[in-house]
Amino acid sequence: MNDAIDRLNRIALSRRDALRALSCGFGMLALRGLGSASPLAAENLLAAKAPMLPARAKRVIFLCMTGAPSHVDTFDYKPVLNQSTGKTLSGYRKGAKLLGSPWQFRQHGKSGLWLSELFPQLAAHADDLCLLRGMHTDLPAHPQAQTMLHTGSIQFVRPSMGAWTLYGLGTENTNLPGFVTMNPQGGRAQLYGSAFLPATYQGLKIGTDGQGRRRFGQEQPPVEDIKNPRQSAKLQRKQLDLVQRLNEEYSKREKNDDGIEAVIESYELAYRMQSELPDLMDLAAVKPSTLEAYGIGKPETDKFGRQCLTALHLAKAGVRFIEVGAGGWDTHRNMREDLAKACTAVDQPIAALLADLKRSSMLDETLVLWGGEFGRTPYAQGDDGRDHNNRGFTTWMAGGGVKGGFSYGATDELGIEAVEGRLSIHDWHATILHLMGLDHERLTFNYAGRDFRLTDVSGEVAREILA
Repeated sequence: MNDAIDRLNRIALSRRDALRALSCGFGMLALRGLGSASPLAAENLLAAKAPMLPARAKRVIFLCMTGAPSHVDTFDYKPVLNQSTGKTLSGYRKGAKLLGSPWQFRQHGKSGLWLSELFPQLAAHADDLCLLRGMHTDLPAHPQAQTMLHTGSIQFVRPSMGAWTLYGLGTENTNLPGFVTMNPQGGRAQLYGSAFLPATYQGLKIGTDGQGRRRFGQEQPPVEDIKNPRQSAKLQRKQLDLVQRLNEEYSKREKNDDGIEAVIESYELAYRMQSELPDLMDLAAVKPSTLEAYGIGKPETDKFGRQCLTALHLAKAGVRFIEVGAGGWDTHRNMREDLAKACTAVDQPIAALLADLKRSSMLDETLVLWGGEFGRTPYAQGDDGRDHNNRGFTTWMAGGGVKGGFSYGATDELGIEAVEGRLSIHDWHATILHLMGLDHERLTFNYAGRDFRLTDVSGEVAREILA
């Protein structure tokens, strides 16, 4: 028995693993003498912490558009490119033919921001958007660029941006995970993992519906094993107290095993989550008018609409970092149809999310991020597509202390390369952390004899965009 307990305690359990353990039962209740013992009183790693700097935002909602949206067709108006359709490039990519945007751009709001007709409902919030049109990244390859976007590193396993934020600030509601990722694209845990940070800071991966998963003949909830069909909450508490008592005995013997703290906290948080998280994800009681506003019930917007509405509920409940994923942006071919579909899928839900954040007086304290891993080329790939472009692209921010109705940075007149207000991913990360009240140079974690940080050894805050 002791060997089995040792093996269990050496595993730094994720919350998903802990939920499964709680749902399935531990099978150790024969040791009744320990069942009533109090759990180990460990430091709460998720407790809210004071920011290092005056914070503009309390939370982040990251709308991650995987596949690299075409900036020249969405948020980066290029009239010279549009006038040059069919012309052949002579320098960069010699022989490639330029392709102007098939979609019209118009100015919106009091600010007059130029936005594509692909985002008609988001355009109503033009005066809340801060367009970053001088973005660039290191490589034009999806896996590496996505890893860079999330962790600040191309090839090494590093903590994700959400994990760093949670490590620096904790969370406002310790009954919920402080970092949630919905519908992450690509399925790589590295994008929402904690790496060498304590496992408590990794993201909880969830869906917005059963997504066709069946187990024991039943449709599964968005979070696996969130409910225990075998035991009452009272019996689970008694069972968990037993396991935590065993953890305490192990901790006394193995004083240098730091992983035990992650195990303890994962079990405790998983237990608390069962009482609060299901209600936040249940949209059955939502008003029909709200569902309609998010496009829930319409095939083209239902999935992302559910994710955005759930993100709002999580933000209101105190979750610190929420990522919402959407794919379909890799438009090498069939761009006119596929890009239009991708934009339609997110336009209405994002507009509804921004409207609700404003209505709830939360937008000023919520930093909303939108963007993908890089952009697309202004020249054509085939007759109806664009290739990868890491040299220049657009992301945007809203709320959370940034200037609304503002455009910062620029690519050249064709949209090939960032030439003004250039922002690297490290600059982007430094700015996000600054808005959250964190100094990116001081937010470090010592691992393997070195102080690591999200921005590695570079990164500057884009102070020009701060409200």
